[in-house]
Amino acid sequence: MEAKGIYARLEQRFPGKVSGLKDAVADPLLMVDAQAIVEVGRFLRDEPELRFEILSDLTALDFPKEEKLQVVYHLYSYTFRHQVVLKVDLSREAACVSTMEGVWKVANWFEREVFDLFGVVFDGHSDLRRILLPEDWEGYPLRKDYVEQEEYDGISTERAPLVEKLLR
Repeated sequence: MEAKGIYARLEQRFPGKVSGLKDAVADPLLMVDAQAIVEVGRFLRDEPELRFEILSDLTALDFPKEEKLQVVYHLYSYTFRHQVVLKVDLSREAACVSTMEGVWKVANWFEREVFDLFGVVFDGHSDLRRILLPEDWEGYPLRKDYVEQEEYDGISTERAPLVEKLLR
């Protein structure tokens, strides 16, 4: 199904909860209201004409000037070979959205990574804890305003500037 058809199905089923279809890109994308993301995901997975069986990626983007984070869901249908990207806007100060674990099990690790690196809380997640960094790490390294600690556990985190490394 073409992106416009997928969007039309979502608009009909979730009026006012999906918007902003961009289909002139490699992966068609649309915005979803944060409170509706789980319902939309379940519909996309279960609807016989859509069958988005795979959550191939889940990540986040940081927009500090706009005071928001975006959670990005990449979905794919092996059955119909179509794909779509869903985006959800969240406040940087209260970055929380419901977990997709109940829709796609793989969301468990993707959501832990986004929590670890961006600080997004996935409400209802079965094991929301850091996955890459130590439990006592301070801050979220992929936020654009992140300030790296000078040392961690007695070990310096200082690195030579990249330009100096390249000139060696």
